[in-house]
Amino acid sequence: MKLTERMSRIGVESAFEVLVRARELERQGRHVIHLEIGEPDFPTPRHIIEAAKQALDEGYTHYGPTQGLPELRESVARYVSRTRGIRVGPEHISIVPGGKPIIFFPILALIEAGDEVIYPNPGFPIYESMIRFSGGVPVPIPLVEERGFSFDLDTLRRRLSPKTKLIILNSPQNPTGGLIPPEDIHHIADLVRDRDLMVLSDEIYSRIYYGTEAPLSIASLPGMLEKTIILDGFSKTYAMTGWRMGYGVMPTWLVEAVTKLMVNSSSCTATFTQRAGLAALEGTQEPSERMVAEFRRRRDAFCAGLNQVPGFRCALPGGAFYAFANITGTGMKSKELADYLLYEAGVSCLSGAAFGEYGEGYIRFSYANSYENLMDAVERIKAAVANRVGVGTR
Repeated sequence: MKLTERMSRIGVESAFEVLVRARELERQGRHVIHLEIGEPDFPTPRHIIEAAKQALDEGYTHYGPTQGLPELRESVARYVSRTRGIRVGPEHISIVPGGKPIIFFPILALIEAGDEVIYPNPGFPIYESMIRFSGGVPVPIPLVEERGFSFDLDTLRRRLSPKTKLIILNSPQNPTGGLIPPEDIHHIADLVRDRDLMVLSDEIYSRIYYGTEAPLSIASLPGMLEKTIILDGFSKTYAMTGWRMGYGVMPTWLVEAVTKLMVNSSSCTATFTQRAGLAALEGTQEPSERMVAEFRRRRDAFCAGLNQVPGFRCALPGGAFYAFANITGTGMKSKELADYLLYEAGVSCLSGAAFGEYGEGYIRFSYANSYENLMDAVERIKAAVANRVGVGTR
């Protein structure tokens, strides 16, 4: 026996591969500062944990509805309607184990072999992986530093074609921390409103932003709600990565397709975690607000520190918890430098090229680590770069 051809088209997340190598160094006695994994380092808020415990005691340990518990879908619908300024009901909500199914399932349901999918590059690696796995044609839009890592609208216009069936947006963005400005969201809506395509708006970092106004969802614009799939969840906002719970907001005809795929894969999302999700949405938001305030403090200090490293240049990200540092001034390739920092400095980070070809020349650091560790990492990076023969200056 051998694996099918389609398995050659599926990718992985390099963050987990780098984490394995970093853990191996730790087993050898090395001290490693982990800036590779994209998850909050804060504990899940206590009231959410207590809700899960109560749910277990109350017997939420069996199968639940495939689409999600009605009370959670109603809560999500209220939350999304309030935060995006739209009107959706529980019939538009799919509760799934993590955010990735709202990438995988809609792509499987919408994309035929040869259909084109526009997506951001550098971007979350699972986008391209799922496009290729489904037989679709990935069409990258470069995210450039000069535009704050937003879509280049002229490039988007040129790459739209009759074969385009899906556009993926991500704001705040992984890996760059960039935001798509409201005026760009309006322009994108104008470009696609009358086309036969859907938009997958990945808004998993929707609550982690540092400006005064929340990022604009394209679903809120005229004519776009029925064309948009909103991806959101609990992992980032509530430090619940291990709970595996996300949701999609979409037209009911697509909810039906996603529900079929859930039946054939996971059956349902764990019921006691859904009760915890209900507590997350309905309970105090103060722990999440404190977390974002601390991320802002770390962002400011860490990026300032990186800008003092010879050969580095780091723009201040508008959201998420990633610093995407331009390292072209070092004269090194992204993976070469990321590996060097891991093995020589004990700083675990990711090559920008792991997020697509347009990520070459950058390194992604997650500042979801303590302030003290981040400052230590800056000093280690400075020392390692200074010791590297042939490294240039900015």
